[in-house]
Amino acid sequence: MAIVIDDMGLDRKRSGRVVGLPGPLTLSWLPYAGELPRQTKAARAAGHELMVHIPMEPQSGDVDPGPGAMTVSAGNAELLRRLDHDLGAFEGYIGINNHMGSRFTEDKPGMRLVLGELRRRGLMFLDSRTTSRSVGYGIGRELDVPTVGRDIFLDHDMSPAAVRASLAKVEAVARKQGHAIAIGHPHDATVDALAEWLPGLAKRGFTLVPVSAILKSRQPPNG
Repeated sequence: MAIVIDDMGLDRKRSGRVVGLPGPLTLSWLPYAGELPRQTKAARAAGHELMVHIPMEPQSGDVDPGPGAMTVSAGNAELLRRLDHDLGAFEGYIGINNHMGSRFTEDKPGMRLVLGELRRRGLMFLDSRTTSRSVGYGIGRELDVPTVGRDIFLDHDMSPAAVRASLAKVEAVARKQGHAIAIGHPHDATVDALAEWLPGLAKRGFTLVPVSAILKSRQPPNG
């Protein structure tokens, strides 16, 4: 199973707590956070995998995904400029996943452009599945971009009991389909629950892996 922690970098104290968890975790960093080269270097040194958490337009106009977000109204040249800027925030990542994006990931032209650029750069895409109508996974497979999708959100409800219940669901999904990808955030309740849950995984018959390992296991022999 793979545990992805999104929204890394802005809250440096909580991000540091995540980096201190036993890994390998996959940590997805907001490209507009500060001192990302230093923060991500420490995460890699701790044995974690890195991704870029690309801001994308949500359905609600009242919700701000952050500066430089992928939007359906931006032209192709502007989208590529924003993506290039975000991918230059730090080094050593294996791909991207979407931050918000319930509107943009439903937009076929925009997602085709973004995923085509990922293919050109040799990067993967993790569809956070913030909408059931996301076209990301389908277009990714169509373009031969290494693509996987999120199975469980850990902390829609940030209460400790709810996070623990979500972790139990991760185990159930992994038992059923042989793997599971969960996404959480650097909230105190999530970090506390993971600190308690992660050390016992092996005894319960599970292996914690980075997202790239699940991706490789699911590719066809010529993939």
